[in-house]
Amino acid sequence: MNGLMRKTMPVLAGLGMLGLMATTPARAQQGLEEPFQAQFNQALQGKVVAYVPVAMNFDLTEGWYAGVKRELAPYGVKVEVRDPNWSTNAGAQAVTTLLSEKPAVMIIHNPDVQTYAKLLQRAEKEGIYVIQINMGSAYRSTAFVGANWMEIGERDTTAVVDACKGKSNKIAIIQGALSAAASAYTLKGVENVLAKHPEIQVVSSQAADWDAAKAKAIAQTVLKQHPDICGIVGFWDGMDIGTAAAVKEAGMTGKVFVATSGGGETRGACDQVKSGAFDLDVSYDVPTQAADMAAMIKWLLASGMKAGETKSSIYTTLIPITKANADAPGTCWSLGAMQNKS
Repeated sequence: MNGLMRKTMPVLAGLGMLGLMATTPARAQQGLEEPFQAQFNQALQGKVVAYVPVAMNFDLTEGWYAGVKRELAPYGVKVEVRDPNWSTNAGAQAVTTLLSEKPAVMIIHNPDVQTYAKLLQRAEKEGIYVIQINMGSAYRSTAFVGANWMEIGERDTTAVVDACKGKSNKIAIIQGALSAAASAYTLKGVENVLAKHPEIQVVSSQAADWDAAKAKAIAQTVLKQHPDICGIVGFWDGMDIGTAAAVKEAGMTGKVFVATSGGGETRGACDQVKSGAFDLDVSYDVPTQAADMAAMIKWLLASGMKAGETKSSIYTTLIPITKANADAPGTCWSLGAMQNKS
């Protein structure tokens, strides 16, 4: 064997080993057991979440239900609805009944700040987590998920004040139910802005009790008495469909700036803005609120924390809907799509 062969043999042998290694499957490493998922699943499996809205069959409450159910049902959590159908007494009775049934969690949509307050306090003393959605009570429970109503009032009123520049400076306010947190806190936001603008004259400030027919009647009267009015601040788009209808019938669409707020569902928000019925609809984005509630429920059940041991709030990031973004993907959501996913 000559010197050249002696030098090349080890190299060839090495290349052969590399080829063998390349064609031989690598031995799989042993998988690791994730140490926390079993405990998490066990904490949620079989739990009951009771949901008491003011009523079902409209975008906010149906959207919350669909979103929470979609997030929790895969973990074996049952979401039960107790629908008072706009009856405060029926709602109080539903909450009272739940105290004896003892679900793990109650999601409560309060009609006002007082009616359920003591019942919710009692629920947490008995070990039931209470999450209040959008309209809180006087009792601060484990969690509140919802809109910052003062901010909504400030945003809507600022937009109306800006739209009234160079015009009559006459505006109207159409409130919801006077005893509801959403209405009272929104009104404070309105007042905060008006305090900085003494030139603005409020020609009417009345409660329509979340009722579109009442809102329409109020707006019709105001428009007849003050045909030079330049803006209306409404407190909920589901109610202010009536407000916008009155403005349209008076032939004043585009002349009277209508600002309102709501959950951001396509038909009730983006479509209404595109049609000119609303000039501004501040959305508190129901799908995000539902996801926030579900995440909070998962965390509470898995944490083992006692009901009432912590008090927290998750305020929803607001989305101002105008003609500039009403067509943009993600600005609004579809109730049908949410329900189909749940």
